[in-house]
Amino acid sequence: MIPVSKPYIGEAEKQAVMEVLDSGMLAAGPRTAKFEERFAQVCGVKHAIATSSGTTALHLALLAHGLGAGDEVITTPFTFIASANSILFTGAKPVFVDIDPETFNIDPRQVEKAITPRTKAIMPVHLYGYVCDMDALQAIADRHGLSIVEDACQAVGAAYHGQQAGSFGTGCFSLYATKNVMSGEGGMITTNNEAINEKCRMLRNHGMKRRYYHDMLGFNFRMTDLCAAIGLVQLDRLEEFTARRRANAAYFNAHIESVITPKVKAGYDHVWHQYTIRVDGKRDRDAALKQLSEAGIGTGIFYPVPAHQQEYMREIVGEVSLPVAEQLAQEVISLPVHPQLSQDDLETIVREVNKL
Repeated sequence: MIPVSKPYIGEAEKQAVMEVLDSGMLAAGPRTAKFEERFAQVCGVKHAIATSSGTTALHLALLAHGLGAGDEVITTPFTFIASANSILFTGAKPVFVDIDPETFNIDPRQVEKAITPRTKAIMPVHLYGYVCDMDALQAIADRHGLSIVEDACQAVGAAYHGQQAGSFGTGCFSLYATKNVMSGEGGMITTNNEAINEKCRMLRNHGMKRRYYHDMLGFNFRMTDLCAAIGLVQLDRLEEFTARRRANAAYFNAHIESVITPKVKAGYDHVWHQYTIRVDGKRDRDAALKQLSEAGIGTGIFYPVPAHQQEYMREIVGEVSLPVAEQLAQEVISLPVHPQLSQDDLETIVREVNKL
């Protein structure tokens, strides 16, 4: 079976972990600080704050922007549920708007229509490693005095007209085991804002500026040096991994003919966390998934149920009709695109997809 994702764990990652174990400094320490410094450089920002997960990164970023009960955050329904959950954790309410069928990302034209006096922020999600239309979203945010908290959990290394994901507003990244850069588990917040940086650092560590003096209610959302050590090694491979993903995606785009393949607009640097095709409706997709599985090709559906249609979310946001997201949820299939695919793997995937 060709897996849909395959984390790269080499000797350098193993050695980095052993060095931390030998040091005896396992919790947040010098490697975490170094990882933050390196991550900030990659994203072109002043500050990066390491956290325990992408979810906790989003949660802290929203809190640092002052989100709370009665507030609203406009976001996409076509995302992993953590995007919406992080809004709920603050006491605020997610307001879902529909997506662009070509990019899978939030449609800026729908965002401005959804703004109310309670709207405090926009959360664009750079899905699959494809940055949202940030010029349009930034213009809307500026007109209405809104914060932007980027869910860049799948988009490390991605860029929009030369500007890195996570540098437009307050960026949030996931370092989960299947991400383009992983630390096993972990997250990162990126910002150029000194106040946001300070508040996120306090919130992740029990509200402390100095040890045992607590200025606010905070959390234990720290990253360990074990995770940071893995992440540092992975960052060294980001350029290589991204080049391989882009080459694999280009090969698929050039050779897959049987289904709708993803396209990238000029000015966008996609990092292909997922390579996602579309088939015609759920009935055909179920058959396609079965056929590909029988041919030894792993697949994923990201995501089969939009956030606004999750049972508990219906009770919060009510019945919302978002036809593009709902249609795509019935059509998408993600294929293996990870850096460890061989040429034989690529040819096999193309051959079997073209039989659909």
